[in-house]
Amino acid sequence: MNTPTNKLFPLNLGRRILVTGASGYVGGRLVRQLLSRDFVVRAMVRDKNKISGQSWINQVEIAEGNASDFSSVKNALTGIHTAFYLLHSINLGSNFDEIEAEMARNFATAAEEAGVSQIIYLGGIANDKQISQHLESRANTGRQLASGKVPVIEMRAGIIIGSGSASFEMLRHLTHRLPIMTTPKWVSNRTQPIAIRDVLWYLTSAAALVKPVSGIFDIGGPAVLSYAEMMQMFAKISGLRRRWIIKVPVLSPALSSLWIGLVTPVPTALARPLVHSLISEVVADPKKSISGLISPPPEGLLQVNQAIELALSLTTQNQVESRWSDATQPAAPWQKAQSDPSWAGETIYRDHREKIVETSKGNLWKSIEQIGGDNGWYGADFLWWARGILDRIFGGVGLRRGRRSPDTLRIGESLDFWRVENLEQGVSLKLYAEMILPGKAWLEFKIEEIIIDGIKLQKISQEATFSPRGLGGQLYWFAISPFHVLIFPKMLANLVRSANKKDYLDSQLKES
Repeated sequence: MNTPTNKLFPLNLGRRILVTGASGYVGGRLVRQLLSRDFVVRAMVRDKNKISGQSWINQVEIAEGNASDFSSVKNALTGIHTAFYLLHSINLGSNFDEIEAEMARNFATAAEEAGVSQIIYLGGIANDKQISQHLESRANTGRQLASGKVPVIEMRAGIIIGSGSASFEMLRHLTHRLPIMTTPKWVSNRTQPIAIRDVLWYLTSAAALVKPVSGIFDIGGPAVLSYAEMMQMFAKISGLRRRWIIKVPVLSPALSSLWIGLVTPVPTALARPLVHSLISEVVADPKKSISGLISPPPEGLLQVNQAIELALSLTTQNQVESRWSDATQPAAPWQKAQSDPSWAGETIYRDHREKIVETSKGNLWKSIEQIGGDNGWYGADFLWWARGILDRIFGGVGLRRGRRSPDTLRIGESLDFWRVENLEQGVSLKLYAEMILPGKAWLEFKIEEIIIDGIKLQKISQEATFSPRGLGGQLYWFAISPFHVLIFPKMLANLVRSANKKDYLDSQLKES
């Protein structure tokens, strides 16, 4: 192994770092790692509310901006020494590669004008002669970033294994749910996965280099194996029987993506570039090794089985720090901002229900915060399930995204086909619908303490709000209104019943 030639920057000297994509899977974790190394971190996001639930929110500078807007990008880069480029546009249609190239050129120019010393970009390994549009776009993004005068370190990784990553969730659910599966030939292609822990080590260490560096560096774990071998390894670690994998030549990438979208939490739109990447052999090139620049972690790179075990352990213990679904996509062109007030000219439909109960406020809130995922939606779960299936069929996210933790939520994270738009502990929870709809929808819960005849009570309110898009949206609201009668009264009643049960168990515990 080569000895690294570049020294690391000393701690506590306040080097200012910009992290784009800070609301995403890698970005959210990278911020925490950089802070632990005493860097001054600025997070660039489209909407600062999306990261307000992060544990590090009060430790960073925040720059709101859009990567396509030169002015906001330059403002975010002003005063920055090292900028991490962690942006993707793979869900923005068939011309995503053109959008990614334009964003990268924009960023390179802005970085040069702002006086940035170093850009660090995380891309994908692209050494195979036959690479997908997705991998080619990742490589081209690196070329566009390097087209300016600011030195660029382009790190290229293959499958990233970590709790909450899209690749890991796809692997986990395929293996768990399908003891026998027919698969395309690409499951035999070689890949070189790497643990998220090791990716973060390389990224953080690169930010600490004394001198700016330019170059393309492949980062991979210590083992090369096929996707099928990874599935068998996962099954063994999970205590499952060996999977029967029958390879067939007829499953095209498009069909594979659709199949994965139906079986796993990863929607078809995101599964498609992942599958296309697997068609290529994703193996690190020794000639592009990063070992000459940055040493591996002191404890060594995690083996694939160790990375899987660690990811499974964190998932089981509900200690998933970030998930693939944390990053949001820009709203459709016809949508206004989620926070538009009612007086913005839109028609607003509401379904409002409330109850006054003697239940404790703490347990009411616990029941509200536990909604969704494996906990269900407090009744009529079949109708929620059917709506999720319908959403998946039309290319939406469906219900399978689940939730990061069974008990707690934070602003900006996904919850089935909703996203937490606002959360005030013990007081209110507001969810924004990310299912495919002819309009915008919210579901909100509030708790208000009131006193009646000297008795302290709780008023819990539940409100579904819908802002239709055109006549189609209005017809949609009236078409589904009959189902609201089946869903919403039962939801509120069962939510209160869940809280009452918690009160009863608490009283039993005190008596014992």
